[in-house]
Amino acid sequence: QVQLVESGGGLVQAGESLKLSCIASGSFFSLWTMGWYRQAPGKQRELVASVTGGGNADYADSVKGRFTISRDNVKKTVYLQMNSLKPEDTAIYYCRMGTPASEYWGQGTQVTVSS
Repeated sequence: QVQLVESGGGLVQAGESLKLSCIASGSFFSLWTMGWYRQAPGKQRELVASVTGGGNADYADSVKGRFTISRDNVKKTVYLQMNSLKPEDTAIYYCRMGTPASEYWGQGTQVTVSS
């Protein structure tokens, strides 16, 4: 069974930074694409960033240049470094693992950015 556990969310002021972590259980972590998504109140869940098993990263336009996704395959952990945070980054952030057979989600971690 795959479980994803996020941590690192919190309340910060605009311009500050946070680093989210997502620890995965299960096998073959290094093979799967990992992603960070977010959902703000009243809005649909959206992709923030993703990284393939080989380390190729992709970002939403709204976070390019501010956020960095990375992974440690030994620790089975994916990170999201968020710099220059803006109030519009406020959301619940979810970790996702995509495999050919299924997808798995974490429980989410709240990020709140005050102006």
